[in-house]
Amino acid sequence: MSEALLELDHVAKRFGRVVIAENLSFAVAPGDVVGIVGPNGAGKTSLFGLISGDLAPDAGRISLAGREVTRLDAAARCRLGVGRTYQVPRPFGDMTVFENLLVAAQQGAGLRRRASYTAAVEALERTGMAGQANVPADRLGLLQRKRLELARALATQPTLLLLDEVAGGLTDPEVAQLVTIVRGVNAEGIAVIWIEHVVRALTPVVRRLICLAGGKFVGDGDPGTVLADPAVREVFLGTEVTAALAGGALDPRGSLGGSSPRMMEAPGEGERDER
Repeated sequence: MSEALLELDHVAKRFGRVVIAENLSFAVAPGDVVGIVGPNGAGKTSLFGLISGDLAPDAGRISLAGREVTRLDAAARCRLGVGRTYQVPRPFGDMTVFENLLVAAQQGAGLRRRASYTAAVEALERTGMAGQANVPADRLGLLQRKRLELARALATQPTLLLLDEVAGGLTDPEVAQLVTIVRGVNAEGIAVIWIEHVVRALTPVVRRLICLAGGKFVGDGDPGTVLADPAVREVFLGTEVTAALAGGALDPRGSLGGSSPRMMEAPGEGERDER
């Protein structure tokens, strides 16, 4: 078995009495694709903060490709291959799409001159944004802003990509486009951890699904098994989706059709920071 790309060993984090992570341990292999679901306030975005270096754990160890990075900041971890998106895209609005990607390549990955241009062009092509290269970011619609957020993360040349609710607010056809992009990125060997309320986006892509609630893992395994777990249904899916699963309206194997968006999303879906 290959060495884990990412490993969390009994990681803990609290904000006062609020438990964000309670002795969390898990590993992600190179090239793997993992989905994370859970109710609002479960600590999902904070978990990404712990992985990316935006937050420091109170206890435990975090390793990347066998190297401990627990005390490294976000900039250092980005240089080591951790790229991430945020729930609410905040590009440099007065810069063009291409200029936004140059900033990511140069400041995130530490690339210079020709190498940074190459990384920016590759990120444009991967996300289908070549036609918007010279468009100011503040003129983009929601789908294109989501794509730019993903492209900026890719421009840092990650080996581990953290996606935080990139499907939120999109229509079914737009979700399908996003799924195609993420599949292509993963096919290139980039490991992906994807937090998402829109379950129909996750299930066609991920090979492993984790449910996080109250700073603890309450489900971890193949998507069909996790979605059918009563504990997961109770804390995340809610009674409406539980009934849909029981009646066959929700296909845990990942069909994008056959169910209304409401039944495919967790209660309270939205682009809200959980930290």
